[in-house]
Amino acid sequence: RRDKRDVHGWVVLDKPVGMTSTYAVSVVKRLFSAKRAGHAGTLDPLASGCLPIALGEATKTVPFVMDGRKAYRFTAHWGEERDADGAVTATSPQRPTPEAIRDLLPRFTGTIEQVPPRFSAIKVEGERAYDLARAGEAVELASRPVEIHRLELVEMPDPDHAILEAECGKGTYVRALARDMGRLLGCLGYVSALRRTAVGPFAEDHLISLEQLSSLCHRAATGEGSFADALMPVETALDDIPALAVSQADAARLQRGQAVLLRGRDAPIFRGTVSVTASGQLVALAEVDRGELIPKRVFNLAGVRGTTGPRKGL
Repeated sequence: RRDKRDVHGWVVLDKPVGMTSTYAVSVVKRLFSAKRAGHAGTLDPLASGCLPIALGEATKTVPFVMDGRKAYRFTAHWGEERDADGAVTATSPQRPTPEAIRDLLPRFTGTIEQVPPRFSAIKVEGERAYDLARAGEAVELASRPVEIHRLELVEMPDPDHAILEAECGKGTYVRALARDMGRLLGCLGYVSALRRTAVGPFAEDHLISLEQLSSLCHRAATGEGSFADALMPVETALDDIPALAVSQADAARLQRGQAVLLRGRDAPIFRGTVSVTASGQLVALAEVDRGELIPKRVFNLAGVRGTTGPRKGL
């Protein structure tokens, strides 16, 4: 067995169809021989695309990515509804026109009420909804508000299919979008292809396939490259958070869990959560409270780290 190493940064995996997010994390963790790993938002097995995987100290920044916007490209197949196992549950002979679809899109933009699919990971009295549904139990899920920032019809290659793009907030089910649109259009519908194109700061030009990643890691293991070439920096996840530079002395205090007094012009400017750096290196996540920096998450970035600039594919 290979020794585990300290590896810190983000791998933005282009997850293939048929693989669970949990298994994808285990593969990446094994390739890097990393001590710690986790993902920033489950991508279901039948979907492909952007799965940000945090290694080492990057796991402390996962919540900031999960709270960010997500973007999808999906194909709505009209004329049928299907369950999560692909079984047809209802059919319709009707088909929508592109004009009818475009006219409907404003009703699914902004804050809307959405009932999650029965085959979702939501817990009902301690049990996952999909486990109850597959066991044949009736699952009634309450609607909840979700935010759809953008929903566009890209093309309609034939009467049975429409390709759409969506940009949405946390907790949105794209499969429920196609279901609800199909019902209102009177034609029924389900998602026959789903690809996530962005999560928070991570987009398609950051993606790396498992094949590319495996090749790079094997080259690095033989001294022909660096593991850091496949990693994005830990702080990439904190792009939307104000950054504050401090002295090495203040950085040492924060890393010991001690508060630091904000001095001079910085004191009235910063509010809430900030990322703290010293000499260009991430030190901590801290809260600004009454003129003090109070450390909430402290980083120890000794070991293999992501490169200082975003990695744009391979």
